[in-house]
Amino acid sequence: MAVIEVTQDTFEEEVLNADMPVLADFNADWCGPCQALKPMLAEFAEAHPEIKVVSINIDDEEDLRDDYDIGSIPCLVVFKNGEEANRKVGLISQDAIAELAEV
Repeated sequence: MAVIEVTQDTFEEEVLNADMPVLADFNADWCGPCQALKPMLAEFAEAHPEIKVVSINIDDEEDLRDDYDIGSIPCLVVFKNGEEANRKVGLISQDAIAELAEV
């Protein structure tokens, strides 16, 4: 499964109402660590179709950034049954992504 770009308009459907765990990547185009994380998340998404991986640009989606108190990026947030279950800030390894998502 590919990484899905999510906006305020699609967040509820894609994340909160998802029928599987969701790994949300809060990021920005100008953020070097965010850009380094993108290929790892794409690889993770392909290897783990049981987890939906979404990307949220905090510059475009300020309300989501504020709603989820995103102060530093990249910020990976795991949602299960519409609730935040886990969070990690910063560039992390492929193994740490899997551990965060409890794969």
